[in-house]
Amino acid sequence: QNNRYLRHGSQPEAQPNIHGTPQLEPYWAAGYSFSRGHFVVNVPYDFYQPMIFQGEEMSIGIRGFTIGYDFYAPERSVCFHHYAEGKNKRLRDKVPHYWENSNQYAGAGVKAMFRLLGVVHMNPEISPDKWDHTEEEKYGLGGVRTPELFYEMFGVDVVRKKTEQHLCQFVETGEMHHMFNKFLRPDGMGIDYSKISFRFKDPYKRKGKH
Repeated sequence: QNNRYLRHGSQPEAQPNIHGTPQLEPYWAAGYSFSRGHFVVNVPYDFYQPMIFQGEEMSIGIRGFTIGYDFYAPERSVCFHHYAEGKNKRLRDKVPHYWENSNQYAGAGVKAMFRLLGVVHMNPEISPDKWDHTEEEKYGLGGVRTPELFYEMFGVDVVRKKTEQHLCQFVETGEMHHMFNKFLRPDGMGIDYSKISFRFKDPYKRKGKH
């Protein structure tokens, strides 16, 4: 329970509902990330999180959100990669995996996950003195927005470890894009979330559907 983390699923390619401009999204994906170089300078990978694979995207995405970055998906795909599935599985499963070295670093991933969750305020039930705060200023949060704002905005309950379902519908239809982009700062430096009172709730739950 103490090390449970937020993870977004994969989204199959579909026809875009927003045309002529990238579409605003709440999450950041490691496998398809393009930006100016200052993003990786301001939101660097945390060198104190060894043996972390799952959870890394949430760490980068939420830290970036607090610094003031917004994430957009392009209208068209420009590249792709195959996972080791189907007819590719036998060949691709022969490549090295980082977890092959896990026996040499027993327990490192657990400690790293406590730090990852602590930095983005995703494990409030854990005392801050239980995880490593080394160079937290460098690998921590920004001062533009808070992680709590992200969780409230997009229906993430970090206490109960639950999320509001069907967020993809709000995003994929372009509703989020149209609603939030109206509050883009005049200087173009991100969306002013202080002017947005919207809080996502599962639309099917409101309608009594499942």
